[in-house]
Amino acid sequence: MLNRRSILKLTSAAVAAPLVSGRALAQTTDTIVIGGSVPLSGRAAETGLNVNNGYLTAQKFFNEELGGVEIAGKRYKIEVRLFDDASDPARASTLIQRHLDQNVDFFLGSFGSNIVLPTAAIVERAKKPMMQTGGASDQIYTQNYKNIFCMFPRASRQLYNTIEYFKVLNPAPKSIMVAMSNDAFSKTLAEGMIAYGKSKGLPINDVLTLPENITDASNLVNQVRGKKPDVLLCTTHDQNSLLIARQLISSNVDVPLLYLSLGPQLLSFREALGNFGEALFFQQFWDERAPYKDAFFGSAQQFADYYRKHFTRDIAYHTASGAACIVAYVHAMKAANSLDPQKVRDALAGLDVDSLYGRIKFTADGDGDPILLGSTVGQVLKGKPEVVFPEMARTAAAVHPAPTWASKRAR
Repeated sequence: MLNRRSILKLTSAAVAAPLVSGRALAQTTDTIVIGGSVPLSGRAAETGLNVNNGYLTAQKFFNEELGGVEIAGKRYKIEVRLFDDASDPARASTLIQRHLDQNVDFFLGSFGSNIVLPTAAIVERAKKPMMQTGGASDQIYTQNYKNIFCMFPRASRQLYNTIEYFKVLNPAPKSIMVAMSNDAFSKTLAEGMIAYGKSKGLPINDVLTLPENITDASNLVNQVRGKKPDVLLCTTHDQNSLLIARQLISSNVDVPLLYLSLGPQLLSFREALGNFGEALFFQQFWDERAPYKDAFFGSAQQFADYYRKHFTRDIAYHTASGAACIVAYVHAMKAANSLDPQKVRDALAGLDVDSLYGRIKFTADGDGDPILLGSTVGQVLKGKPEVVFPEMARTAAAVHPAPTWASKRAR
């Protein structure tokens, strides 16, 4: 199955010439305000901080390295104006309305479909565009919205490459257990994967629904102990994933392939588990070693290098996708030759450009193209996240079956 990396290797052989060369010397007097909220505190803060840093990296780069952006013959600086929504959908909705009351025309999304869902509805009613990298629930893309755009495919389409990987596992799995958190994104991610997996003949024998905020995973652990699945796939956010992993470890319940959709990508998650994080599988969208070319940053690697010069927090794919939201806006504003929000919206809808994050192209409903912006399969190997599938995107060979918890404990 082709994915966005293989397509990019065929179509992006050379770096595009920078749209602005070097540090612009022109005096910047006008500002493009892009407003939004992000979870800098609360349950979603771990990933929210990564999204936030991506937004801020792009702002810093455009303003300080390129001297702003030129639209319709006039130079502007970019002001990313973000509030902390504290992982609270109601608070986020209030903050977005505050931006609208202050005549903000362009928006960035929060992290978490439960937050993006209500805020997207507010922005849509106002007919203002929103670029976001934190809300992939299908509910966002089945309401005929015209102004909401996401750097990811909708949740039901995100794990297609994971299913393709399960098909080529050796030994082939005889039983797959799926556990999903009871939130909009996690449920849709699992349900789309289950439907696609069953259509491919995979033995998905058990499906469990967990609370949205898990405080005890003992029922899941007992199910794994009793049924001994070859694969346990959990569509859970990072804090829930960490709890599940810790309870499997403390109960000494092994599974040959443990897949946690969100969690192992994060340095903090891997540090929390130490050796026990080795060989965990996860959903992976971006790697700085990928051959992505960007008209502003130059490449994925150059973006990562720039980020590390200015931020101490570990880089993650949400950092790159956050920066790509700003890159998409700039491309769209240039293509529209205007800052009229509806003209920029129309340019976003037709966007088809290479970027530090991959080739940016949206479906008619606003979510990311499922091939160009779809996920790969990642695994923690020697403490680092690697891409192990598909072959064309691979940065390391997968380890399967995983070492037992006891063997990891002995290291």
